[in-house]
Amino acid sequence: MQTKLTYEWGEGVYTLLSWFKKEKVKNARVLVAGAGALGNEVVKNLALFGVGHIFVVDFDQIEISNLTRSVLFREADAYSHSYKAEVVAKRAMEINPQIKVTPIVGNLFSEVGFGLYRSVDVVIGCLDSRIARYQLNRLCMRAGKTWIDGSIENLTGAVRVYAPGISCYECGLSREEFNNIMLRTGCADVVRTQSKEGRVATTPISASIIGAMQVQEAMKVIHQNEDEPSPFKTLEGKMWRYEGMTNTTSIYRFASWKKNCPAHERWDDTIKGEGLSASMTVAEALKKLKKIAGTKEVEINLRNNKFVDVIISDRPEKEFRVMLPESKLDSYIKKSEELRKLSYRTLFHKHFYENINEDFPYQDLTLQQIGIPTFDVVEITTEKGMRHVELTGDANLYE
Repeated sequence: MQTKLTYEWGEGVYTLLSWFKKEKVKNARVLVAGAGALGNEVVKNLALFGVGHIFVVDFDQIEISNLTRSVLFREADAYSHSYKAEVVAKRAMEINPQIKVTPIVGNLFSEVGFGLYRSVDVVIGCLDSRIARYQLNRLCMRAGKTWIDGSIENLTGAVRVYAPGISCYECGLSREEFNNIMLRTGCADVVRTQSKEGRVATTPISASIIGAMQVQEAMKVIHQNEDEPSPFKTLEGKMWRYEGMTNTTSIYRFASWKKNCPAHERWDDTIKGEGLSASMTVAEALKKLKKIAGTKEVEINLRNNKFVDVIISDRPEKEFRVMLPESKLDSYIKKSEELRKLSYRTLFHKHFYENINEDFPYQDLTLQQIGIPTFDVVEITTEKGMRHVELTGDANLYE
């Protein structure tokens, strides 16, 4: 009869490191935004270190072209069009069965609750567009969290660490870059299909090196202790650049923190909404929010993800009932043959709701159906002023 072996991950290996704190790492929570080449390397390394709970966010499916530089993907995953986040989570837990990896198939801005950003120790960005970085930066600054950005191209790569009060991605954008982001994320009256950025030539070596540096910086954040001097030098406010063609590395000062930058908004006043969940109907949530806020009137502000009930085409003039949050319109149009054909020759105008109160005509819809993700923090307006309330009833989904 074979005896089942029991062991503690990293025992006799990481415990030999003078700086390694096993309990800190075991209890750490890390959010990884992006599950492509960089995301594969980052999650693999976090799993090997034994980081207790990793959250992986990505909405893409695996393609054959991903296999050349993504260590956790297999040919069968590409043929089955599996979601990157789900496969990365599964393979990481095969590497280390003692950790938990939670996949989130969706957009980091509209389908990941802000409560999750508030609950993690550090965020690692493995993204391939300025728009995604812009959005992630705003969320991390709002939550008061350090985020570690990685980028790769050909034989080069870079790591930047953005920390509240020290450096901000948005502050470092040029006017041209900022205007381009605004153009592609804006336009409240017309549905536009956001174009994908073209593929960039990369190698598994670049991904491996940059992903390793990102995790090394994340481990430094995890081990931070305000009561003790840190043994580490970090890349906070700096950029570490690797150039494979010449085998050189450089560190540059990369801190930019401008006064009055809108990205520096902080939601430190967030109230825990015990029992409040995204599965509640609008009517139930409004009633609960009034009780939590101690007010007679409550209005939920949907901010940048409005609820759209109807879109109307110009030529021919025709009305389509969609009943979706704005963030899901693009994929909805692509999946409808009629709407997809129309989108090439006409504009769609939207009828939407930005603020949800007792006059909202769809009171039986859930918060999730109108675009508020689980474990989110809702911004509400009351007669006593503005409040931020966490959907704490969903916290158990992310334990």
